[in-house]
Amino acid sequence: MAAPIIVIGLLGISVRYLLINSPLADWLSNRVEIVTPITCWDGVVEGLALYENGISPYSGDVFHETPLTLLMFHYMKNISAELIPIAFIIVDVYIAWLLRSITVLSSRLLLDRQVQMRKRFADDIDSILIKLSKVRELPDQVAALYLLNPYTIATCVGKSTILLNNLAMALALLYTLKGHRAISTLAIAVATYQSFYPGMLIVPCAMYLAQKNKMDFDYTSRSAVTSMLKTIAVYSVWLLWLLLLSYLMFSSWDFLYSTYGFTLSVPNLRPNMGVFWYFFTEMFEHFRIFFIVVFQINAFIYTLPLVIKLREHPLMVMYIQCALIAIFKSYPAFGDTVVYLALLPVWSHTYVYLKNSLVVGVMYVVSSVLAFVVWHLWIYAGSANANFFFAMTLVYTTAQVFLVTDLLYAFLRREYELTHGKQQIGPDGKPLTVILQ
Repeated sequence: MAAPIIVIGLLGISVRYLLINSPLADWLSNRVEIVTPITCWDGVVEGLALYENGISPYSGDVFHETPLTLLMFHYMKNISAELIPIAFIIVDVYIAWLLRSITVLSSRLLLDRQVQMRKRFADDIDSILIKLSKVRELPDQVAALYLLNPYTIATCVGKSTILLNNLAMALALLYTLKGHRAISTLAIAVATYQSFYPGMLIVPCAMYLAQKNKMDFDYTSRSAVTSMLKTIAVYSVWLLWLLLLSYLMFSSWDFLYSTYGFTLSVPNLRPNMGVFWYFFTEMFEHFRIFFIVVFQINAFIYTLPLVIKLREHPLMVMYIQCALIAIFKSYPAFGDTVVYLALLPVWSHTYVYLKNSLVVGVMYVVSSVLAFVVWHLWIYAGSANANFFFAMTLVYTTAQVFLVTDLLYAFLRREYELTHGKQQIGPDGKPLTVILQ
């Protein structure tokens, strides 16, 4: 498979290089499906212009990136403006390599756990066990799925800074699996610093580093609590250090509102692939704060039930949280989904239990294609209205919800059947129906 993945890698690089130097790049950099007010390249250009002219980029309402991101692009521009598109391509290819490495480690982890738990399994479950022959193909499949994903290509060509957040999240996943506390917490801190929501990943990261794939692990033990507190403390130090560097850059905390305050308060209601913009356009102003709290808490509230139900599977918790971030963040775009969609083959051993795969696939395709169409009909042709575009964003969001819930069901159903068997017979001799609660 080495030769095909090299060909796919070269194809992915070539497509990105050709498109990023074509007129299509400018069109994609202004598409509401690809970029948001926080991640658009035009905002970075405005911020750089203000910064280079001695004006704080956070004095207005056009720049919402973090100070260190601004500084990075400033130095890159000073070296050569032509370096920036190449940097986006390099980062995208590097993310693909990281996801491939994540797949190798996670597959090894799942296989090792299967071997350790084999004595507890039922006798009739050979058909649902993870097979080594299939696992060997997964890393290249994941890399190819990422490199050739239209969402990924459009995000790179449109120069969306979502790539930086995806890079940090991929590094967080990889070094958590490697057991490196300092680097994994730094990566989560960078992702949190970049877009706030990935801060929830520190919980399963702390769980994994404390557990280290031990069977019958007790999270209430002194060693476990110490390990988790240490992980959270290191993460907090990294995050505070990043914030302090940002403060020293401008000698002001103004960036806090322009970045995290902007994300949480949702003042810009420009349409995007989420649901915030439509609801708050229709919302009475005196209800706004209440519903902002309700909407924002959705991104975090599921962490507790997930870690309780999946306490033995922190890797699965991290995966689902990556999807929840893409679903419930205030300014989502296509690029937010690419990491968890690329890693979907890691859970290919649960595919047999999926119930809505066809529906989810169709919903993704329909919403992705028609979003561009109804946007043109609404904004340019004047033959549609906001409800048409919102319908597509709703379909897109629902597809992600269906995917996450279906995968979670499949994972739990497989875990149940591994220990109880695929066929349970009741006292009356008839097969029992399994209902997961």
